[in-house]
Amino acid sequence: MAASSSKPVQDGNKSEPGPLMRLILKAKDQTASQPMPTETKEPAKDLNWYLPLYRAALKGDWESAVKFFKDDPEAVTANITKASSTALHVAVGTGKAINFVKELLELIPVDTLPSLRDEGGQNALHYAAIFGNVEAAQLLVKKNPALTNSPSNTGYLPIHYAAGYANTDVVSYLLTVTRDDIEPNPFTEKSGVELLNLVIVAEFYDLALYLIQLYPKLATMKSPGGNSALSMIAAKSLSFRGGSSLNVWRRFIYSCIPLKSGNVYKQPTKEASDDSASGCQTCLGASCGVQSLRMLNFSGCQKLHAIVWKLIEHLVPYVKNIRHAKLMHQQALQLVRCLCLEVSKMDYSTATSFFELPIILGATLGNNVIVEEILESFPSAIWSRNHEGRNIFLLAVANRRENIFNLLYQMSEHKQLALQLQDVKNNNILHLAGKLAPPPQLNLVSGAALQMQRELQWYKEVEKYVLPELRDTKNSNGRTPAVEFSMEHKDLVKEGEQWMKDTANSCTVAATLIATIAFAAAITVPGGNNGDSGLPIFSKVPAFNVFAVSDALSLFSSTASLLMFLSILTARYAEQDFLFSLPRRLIIGLGTLFLSITTMMIAFSATIYLVFGDRKAWTIVPIAAFACLPVALFVALQFPLLVDMIRSTYRPGIFGKHSNRILF
Repeated sequence: MAASSSKPVQDGNKSEPGPLMRLILKAKDQTASQPMPTETKEPAKDLNWYLPLYRAALKGDWESAVKFFKDDPEAVTANITKASSTALHVAVGTGKAINFVKELLELIPVDTLPSLRDEGGQNALHYAAIFGNVEAAQLLVKKNPALTNSPSNTGYLPIHYAAGYANTDVVSYLLTVTRDDIEPNPFTEKSGVELLNLVIVAEFYDLALYLIQLYPKLATMKSPGGNSALSMIAAKSLSFRGGSSLNVWRRFIYSCIPLKSGNVYKQPTKEASDDSASGCQTCLGASCGVQSLRMLNFSGCQKLHAIVWKLIEHLVPYVKNIRHAKLMHQQALQLVRCLCLEVSKMDYSTATSFFELPIILGATLGNNVIVEEILESFPSAIWSRNHEGRNIFLLAVANRRENIFNLLYQMSEHKQLALQLQDVKNNNILHLAGKLAPPPQLNLVSGAALQMQRELQWYKEVEKYVLPELRDTKNSNGRTPAVEFSMEHKDLVKEGEQWMKDTANSCTVAATLIATIAFAAAITVPGGNNGDSGLPIFSKVPAFNVFAVSDALSLFSSTASLLMFLSILTARYAEQDFLFSLPRRLIIGLGTLFLSITTMMIAFSATIYLVFGDRKAWTIVPIAAFACLPVALFVALQFPLLVDMIRSTYRPGIFGKHSNRILF
């Protein structure tokens, strides 16, 4: 299309010669006796000449541009930038000079429009796709529909650029106007695969689903770089387990937000082929059954249900973000199922080769749903290995991807065969558990001691699945799994020891001060003692009982905390101590320290009330408010560490069954 449109441009330029050409033709008509003048060529204008037009295009100043065009009519289609962009390119690139674009298109001949390209071969519609200018794209297509199928020097169409720059509105529009009834068809072969891959990278899963519906063969094709659509979605560092990365409250909202079932992308008037109708239709809407709020999900209240959720999204803006995330998760899951369905229809050897890269990428990056859906569609993919000879479970352990490793709990006893494999360096799965975790996964846990605890948890969990004889086998470095663990984690043990000692030292100072204060307060009670009986003067006042109990608790808990932190400082710091012993001591120390600070503030508040609050009940409020300040500071600064310790030590942990689906 682009080659055929260039000829009319040249003919059009010759039909109306400019002033200089008329002078040259007149000179040729002179008699032969007269000396022929030397033929000259008009020098190219310096780019500075076009600066006023460039500024006008940037600002959308059409009046200034019209004045410039009167002085230089050829500037309408001239290259005015170093990148050989025209005024139309510049105006479209601004994204706001729509009236400027509209008026400028009136001056440009229809057949000339496709030939206006920059040094990269990009026409104005390419620019509209790059900058997300939907209005300009509509004007350009209306002027010359052939622009949609005009490739740049790289062979990319405007729709490819729109997908590559993640401009969803332009992609959606160009998807409906780009012609597929000409050769080469932009939605098949190399062009179609590249478009599908770009759409997936941009996370436009609804558009990717639409393309797969119309052209299911794209699911079984690879780009020149060897990337298939399934490998592209597997390579994204995103786990599609719905709401898994949200906190408890947002996870509850995630589970309640309603979504419409059925296709996620409304198709234009184009009809899908027979293959698409029989291919992906079964996987669309199958996973769209959504849980909603039980109190509103009774018969006759669907409209009320929708109104309530619209009101909630209006009042709480982040609910809309959660809804968008849930929609993307569902679309991604539908897309994965469609792709797996199409690939599984191939012959066995081809499907085995095709599934190999996606399942390896999914296991490496922790995309558990990718791996789960591939195993559901093609169980033999479990034997896929990478260049190091590692299957999905060896990769899961090496990269500390617990959501992949947990798929073991959904498998039959065949999992034993997959777990006894070794890589090219003779590392079994326990050797890989003994290696240090990759830094991104290791840093997900705060503190070197907790990191060491997590590493021990991984090693102990993997050890359950390894045959006894493999626990003493040596790899190519001559190390058993236990030796591998010790060698790999010796620096982390030292860091964990230093972290525990620094924490214990800091908390020991605080516990010592609190114990001293509590002891001094116990022997010098507020108000003093009765000289005759020796009993405290305020002994019959209720607030005194509060003081006595809280001061005693503060003294006892601070002393206990001090002893626990001293035990941490004198511990041996063996590897196994980081699993339970040291974390337990730190939990008890921090817990008793928090109790001592709280009871100390209560004792101090009771003392202030006894001494200064006689018949002044209003003093209780400010005293209580100020007493809460140090407690709140401790909660903000140290309580998260205590919670992390308790969760990591006593909760069920990161391992366990997360689905009832049987995979193999």
